[in-house]
Amino acid sequence: MKPISITTTAALIISTQATAKPTSCSTVSPVTLTFYGWPDNDPPSAEIAYDCGRGYEAGGNGTYDNPLTAASAPGEFDECEIVYLPYIQRYVRFEDTCAACTTNWDKKQHHIDIWIESTEFDESGKVLGCEDTLTPKHGIRVVRNPGEKLRVVGMSPGTAYRR
Repeated sequence: MKPISITTTAALIISTQATAKPTSCSTVSPVTLTFYGWPDNDPPSAEIAYDCGRGYEAGGNGTYDNPLTAASAPGEFDECEIVYLPYIQRYVRFEDTCAACTTNWDKKQHHIDIWIESTEFDESGKVLGCEDTLTPKHGIRVVRNPGEKLRVVGMSPGTAYRR
């Protein structure tokens, strides 16, 4: 194997940096935002479609390092893509699929469904009521390729029905 000089290595690094496409944030709107939990997941469970680092189980607290599970239509967003939602001031990661999202995406209408923490022991009516309460009546804005330091608020969306 022929040794590579430091000059050659530096030139390769500079060349790679010059040709690498910069990642910049962009926004998507309007996006329909809904919520889902154990009782209306298909099948009823915390199971998700993609393993993005937490196994196949929904969760998260909304920080960049532990985003909430989100569902969308296949191809609408990238699997395991992290986005930021200013409306709820949390990060979400696309780890699941959503039938209603797919129906909307077939018409080129964006739709995200966010997991709210729930289990088989939570009363279904309360979980569904919480989902309805959290769902805005208007489209929201989604930030793609967000920075890691955007504002995140404290309460988990799933705690609304447990009060």
